[in-house]
Amino acid sequence: MENAPPNLAADYLPHLAYDCVIFGFSGERLKILILEYHNTGWFALPGGFVGRQESLDDAVKRGLLERTGLDNLHLEQFHTFGSMQRFSPEAMRSILEASGFAPENYPQLLDRFVSVAYYSLLNYHHVSPTPDALADSLQWYPLEELPPLLFDHNEMVSRALAALRNNLDTFLAGVNMLPAQFTIGELQSMHEAILGEPVNRASFQRRMLQSGILQRHEKRYSGGAHKAPYLYSFAAKKDGPQ
Repeated sequence: MENAPPNLAADYLPHLAYDCVIFGFSGERLKILILEYHNTGWFALPGGFVGRQESLDDAVKRGLLERTGLDNLHLEQFHTFGSMQRFSPEAMRSILEASGFAPENYPQLLDRFVSVAYYSLLNYHHVSPTPDALADSLQWYPLEELPPLLFDHNEMVSRALAALRNNLDTFLAGVNMLPAQFTIGELQSMHEAILGEPVNRASFQRRMLQSGILQRHEKRYSGGAHKAPYLYSFAAKKDGPQ
């Protein structure tokens, strides 16, 4: 965790930030990683800035490693946010003061930022949430129980969820939240948590088995053999023509 806010003028690109909607799932509920700023009761998505000597994607991966303890996450860039409504120097001033930092020492943080937004999906039991210098906590909140978020972060969550739902089937092979081997029922539970509604079991199983993205393994025996479900994993992607 950093001991102070970043010196944007020296180390980071001006007016450019990123924010991340980190979805977590562990078999039942979809959750989102949210930070709470020191002594304010204000909540926001985790984000950061882009170093002058790093790419945008590398900056996001670095920030998520610092926040979650995980690397090699599957990330999707889904929108760029640049509305004037997200410009609130008064709120940023309050956040700095509440953390014991003099706002005049960080004038760049009071300036306007365009933010590139990403989402990722993972098993939240694998995460060690670590807040930054301005936050009291970084915690998982169920999607249905999110606190009000600062700036345009509620819109970010809505857009990220829509993007995830629209690209769910193609996103699956790179997902980070299911076990290496899983049942069709577990895969269905994940779909239902993300879609926010039940799906027909028979048609879901048929569609998944016909999709070509699954590889079948031995059955999972936990009682009567007639009830043992097959285990599946995501099939390795085939390389294109050489």
